[in-house]
Amino acid sequence: MDHGENNITVVDENGNEQLCEVLFTFDSEEFGKSYVLYYPIGAEDNDEEEIEIHASAFMPTEDNDDGELMPIETDEEWDMIEEMLETFLAEQDEE
Repeated sequence: MDHGENNITVVDENGNEQLCEVLFTFDSEEFGKSYVLYYPIGAEDNDEEEIEIHASAFMPTEDNDDGELMPIETDEEWDMIEEMLETFLAEQDEE
């Protein structure tokens, strides 16, 4: 995963690689992790379905290389991510 790019490749539970577009990333001092929100590329072309936005945690390494994506396991983290997403989407609407 590369910070400079807006795309990441995510491997799903079936081992299929899926190219996703990064919505935004942010750091949480509270949890000591970084988070990335993303959605599958092509999802925005499908008008009928609401885009499913995914989130993962990651730990950046020393040389600023992004580490592995990790599942988000606590409700507290999900609540924080949902708040960040709502704020982000509200700001997008204002532009």
